[in-house]
Amino acid sequence: MSPRMQQTVLYESSLKIIDRLANWAVNPWRRYSLLIIIFLIGFFLGSSLGMINGVLALMDPIGALITLIFLELLIKARFFSLKSKKPIIVIRIFDMLRIGITYGLFSEGLKLL
Repeated sequence: MSPRMQQTVLYESSLKIIDRLANWAVNPWRRYSLLIIIFLIGFFLGSSLGMINGVLALMDPIGALITLIFLELLIKARFFSLKSKKPIIVIRIFDMLRIGITYGLFSEGLKLL
């Protein structure tokens, strides 16, 4: 069993921010617009990673490893959020960011064909 987090000011304020975001995203239009923005940010990050690695052509395996580790950390954060009973909007944000990064990397890969 993992120890509980200490009730610091930073921890309490992060919980308040997550709760405010969940309350704000109750409206479907706000929720969908937030998820689309997060997806586009992920797409931008994915395509930027592909372009930077393509231009430098020095660290392709290292860039792929760092990207893979980041995507795996997002998956672990998703399961951690499911266990900790945080609002579902946090899980959807992680998912959309992960999907956007993957889609951006695939689109950069298809440019090379």
